[in-house]
Amino acid sequence: MTPSPVLELFLKTGAYLQGHFRLTSGLHSGEYLQCAKVLAFPDYAEFLGRELAKKLHAASAVQVVVSPAIGGIVVGHEVARALRVRSLFAERDGSTKEMTLRRGFEVGKGERAVVIEDVVTTGGSTKEVIRLLQEGGAEVLEAGSIIDRSGGTADVGVPRVALETLNAVTYDPDTCPLCRERIPLVKPGSRPT
Repeated sequence: MTPSPVLELFLKTGAYLQGHFRLTSGLHSGEYLQCAKVLAFPDYAEFLGRELAKKLHAASAVQVVVSPAIGGIVVGHEVARALRVRSLFAERDGSTKEMTLRRGFEVGKGERAVVIEDVVTTGGSTKEVIRLLQEGGAEVLEAGSIIDRSGGTADVGVPRVALETLNAVTYDPDTCPLCRERIPLVKPGSRPT
C-alpha cells in the first residue's frame, strides 16, 4: 500500500518512529509521529497548513487560529497564513499548569476561532484551549490536526478534521506489553507528564 502524501512526508523525514513511547496523554504506544521533524522543513509546513485549512468546514468564517504550545504552533501559523488571519498560541502557566494566553495575546468576545494541533490522541490539549477561548467569550467553530491517532473517536466538543486519521494502538501504562518486555520508554513530546 502506498502511503498518502502526508504520511510520505513523515517517512521521508524520519518522523515516523517505532519503539516504546509515553504520549502526552500518559498512554504508551509502539509508534510515534514526530511532527516537529516534518514541520522543520518550511515547504512541508506550508503544504500541511494549506491542506489543513482546505479541510476546515468553517474556513471562510475564521478570524483567528489558536494552537496549544508547543506542538501546534508551527502548523497553526501555517493554517492562519493560508486563511489570512491571526495566529496565536496558548501555553501552560508555570504554576497552575493551565492553558493560558500570554505574551499580549487576546481573543475578543464573539471572535470566531479554530484550534489547530499537530497530533490528537485523546484531544486533551485541544479541549483545554477550546475551554480557554470559550471562557474568554470567543466562538470556537472547529478544531483540526495534521494527525488524528484516535481513529476519529476523540471528542473535543466541536467539529474536528485531520489530514490523516490513524487507529494507533495505545496502552494504559499499567497493562502495557512493551513495559512487560522491558523495552526502554521514551517521552518524545513537549509536555512533561
